[in-house]
Amino acid sequence: MKKYFTNLNFSLGFALSFVVIAMAVISFAWTPYKPNAMNARHRLEAPSISHPLGTDQYGRDTLSRVMVGAVNSIVVGLVTVAIGLSLGVLLGLISAYYGRWADESIMRFSDLLFGFPAILTAILITSILGPSAINAMLAIGIFYIPVFARLTRAVSMTLWEREFVAAARASGASEWAITIRHILPNILSPLIIQGTIQFAVAILAEAGLSYLGLGAQPPHASWGRMLNEAQTFMDISPWMAIFPGVAIALAVLGFNLLGDGLRDTLDPKMVKVR
Repeated sequence: MKKYFTNLNFSLGFALSFVVIAMAVISFAWTPYKPNAMNARHRLEAPSISHPLGTDQYGRDTLSRVMVGAVNSIVVGLVTVAIGLSLGVLLGLISAYYGRWADESIMRFSDLLFGFPAILTAILITSILGPSAINAMLAIGIFYIPVFARLTRAVSMTLWEREFVAAARASGASEWAITIRHILPNILSPLIIQGTIQFAVAILAEAGLSYLGLGAQPPHASWGRMLNEAQTFMDISPWMAIFPGVAIALAVLGFNLLGDGLRDTLDPKMVKVR
């Protein structure tokens, strides 16, 4: 682990990501107030000792909602990356193994998905299926499939030409046994790096969808939804937008830096020659 923490990007990313994850975990057991509890007497209060991040237009505690919103963002990141990773890796391995028509079909399908911007694809799917956190996760996860499929294909095709694969064939191992025992373990590093970076993108995409009303629905706390509700009160209660905005920025920055740090450490091409 020492080699990871000597990398500045990894150290900063780990610290920021740890804060976000810790905030989400703590919210399961404790929040200063119930996140959906309304109190008209304390609506639009500025940050104070009783409400460190202030309150919103319904008198709900902003700190409590930011903490619960972290859970929503992390769940979205985990589910969307899991969807993209599982299906994308499978398609990428098939594409690299069979080649020809299978490779061409899968890559053209990937091109089709890449032809539409991620947020546009997500808006289309959530508009058809209806606005909800589940549909937002499905939409983002579908866009991630070609991302992981292309990466898996590219790395796998180079590995199939390596000597250890020829040795495995000579020992009588089947093609799929070689794929599972030799190819898949050797592509884990780039997949982990890509997954970490896409985790950050998923948080940002979910916040955008929630801001547009296509993600998590009221009264569930979501950072994007909190920004949407805050825009009406920017002139009198700017903290309503500042704190969820800062939470999004720190979460995205943290996981991006974590991904960059992992890339610098795990990718042999990025290791400086000493």
